[in-house]
Order: sequence, then C-alpha cells, then structure tokens
Amino acid sequence: MGNSEITRTGILDAALAEFAAHGVAGARVDRIAAAAGCNKNLIYVYFQSKENLFATVLEQQLPRVYREIPFTPDDLAGYAARVFDFAMDNPALMRLLAWNGLEGRAAPQPVRTRARDEKVRELATGTAEAGFAPEFLLTAVMALATAWAEPSPYGPGLDPDGGTDRDALRATVHRAVAVLAGAPPAG
Repeated sequence: MGNSEITRTGILDAALAEFAAHGVAGARVDRIAAAAGCNKNLIYVYFQSKENLFATVLEQQLPRVYREIPFTPDDLAGYAARVFDFAMDNPALMRLLAWNGLEGRAAPQPVRTRARDEKVRELATGTAEAGFAPEFLLTAVMALATAWAEPSPYGPGLDPDGGTDRDALRATVHRAVAVLAGAPPAG
C-alpha cells in the first residue's frame, strides 16, 4: 500500500470515529485531519466535502454487514442472533447508521437497496407460514436484532439492565424471531 492509500485509509478510519460520535453536522474536518495525522486540505483533495467523506465512509462500512452476516431465510432466528452480535460488537457502525437516518441522509445506498431486495425475494419464497409480508418480516427481524445496540432508543433506554447478560438477551431475540417467523413457541 502506497503512502497516499495509507493516508486515505487513515482519513476514513478517523472519519468513521468522528461521524459515529458527532454525525455529519457535528463532525469537524479539523478533528478528522488531526486524528488521521494529515493536513485538513488533503481531506478535501480526496473527498471534496465533509458530506462526500461521510457517504464514502458509509459506503465502505455497509458491505461489511453483508459479508460478515450471511442471510439465512430458512433460519431467521439464527440470522437475527448473528445481526444482534454484529450490532453489539460494532457500536460505531450502528451510530453511523443512526446518524444517517437522523440527519435525513437516509437515501438508499445502492448496495443496501440491493441487499434488502434480495432478502425480501428470498423471504417471499419461504415464509408464507409466518403470515407476514416479507418486507415487514425483514424489518421486524432487524428491529429486534438491533434494539439493544448502543444508539437504539429502545433496548438500552427502556431496559437498561436487559443487555447485561448478552447471551440471555441473544437467546431471547432468537426465540422471539423464531416465533415471529412462524415457529411454535418454545416450552
């Protein structure tokens, strides 16, 4: 990796931390430059604007979700448990996604739209027994699986002790999604 690629990678890493902490509106390019150990103007050379830098960070991070969490429409509960673990292990990415929505930047990214559409198609062929539209089922699974992630206003805010036993919480999410997907409730 050449110096310019190392610098670009350093900027993207610093930008992830800054945007996760402050969103686009609160992020400061001078703090990103300081954390990356580069000149502030270099950020504008590589990315043109703070908004383009945010979009680049998001586009870089989102594919990780699809690579690291295999979608298993025949085992939605297992998928939900893996999403739960990913969300709990990646608070910066979860905050980045939250800021993306909060700041009105939620325009669908092509990679995210394609991944969602593919999951909906896969669910449409095998979830008739659940009695829910595949779009609703996917949204419900993602909501349950990420409800206790750091930026969520629900899990941590409404049930602050709920995340203290992560294994028990993962098992509860798994069981809830199994029921939602049409499996009989566990005794």
